[in-house]
Amino acid sequence: MKKTLLCTLLALLPLVASASPVKVAVAANMQYAFEDIAKAFTHDTGVAVQPSYSSSGKFATQVMAGAPFELFLSADNTFPQKLQAAGFAANAPKTYAIGTLVLWSLDSGFDGKNWHSWLKTASGKVAVANPQTAPYGTEAMHALNYYHLRDSVLPRLVTGDSIGQTAQFVASGAAQAGFVAKSQVVSAQMKGQGHWVELPQESHDPIVQDMVLLKPSTANPDAKRLFDYLQSPAARAILQSYGYRLP
Repeated sequence: MKKTLLCTLLALLPLVASASPVKVAVAANMQYAFEDIAKAFTHDTGVAVQPSYSSSGKFATQVMAGAPFELFLSADNTFPQKLQAAGFAANAPKTYAIGTLVLWSLDSGFDGKNWHSWLKTASGKVAVANPQTAPYGTEAMHALNYYHLRDSVLPRLVTGDSIGQTAQFVASGAAQAGFVAKSQVVSAQMKGQGHWVELPQESHDPIVQDMVLLKPSTANPDAKRLFDYLQSPAARAILQSYGYRLP
């Protein structure tokens, strides 16, 4: 009897192990899109997903400090490449999306057609994600330089820890405008709030977003399943619906 029970428990161990949720570090611009992707993945596979959202740079630092993430969805391709070069990756990074930078404001006087002049003459705060840790913030600064707006905007600049906090500054009225991701303003949570305009692609470097499996994923095969799912037609359709361009 005891032997039979022991054999049964041993047989169940792989099932218990595979029931562990996939731990994913997700760049903040991807929050709403990833929530939909994770829901679809769990529906299709029965595998739970445990996401965390922050800036890409912060996640890279946490991974190098031993954080047990199994999959990293970055807002750029630089941080995943650095993690691979430093020996923290279990595979080569893969581009999953190309992001779109927008200027967003709740101000009724926002002029999307002449946003350069509006931004230059406006008196309110302008929110941007931390350029040191958030790739969308880096590209926002490039855009300001491109349009020779840096000097007029810099004294009014407020910095968010991530693109998520940057959007909160605008939504709360703490900033008159903010450089955020298109995926945020078209989401069900924010759609129809205020006005926004896409920044021309020539004003900044392409926001090429890579994902990479991390070393802890070798103990959880479901992490690879999610990595593959993010390249599936179902996931790509969700990404497109949030304004991402596809590789």
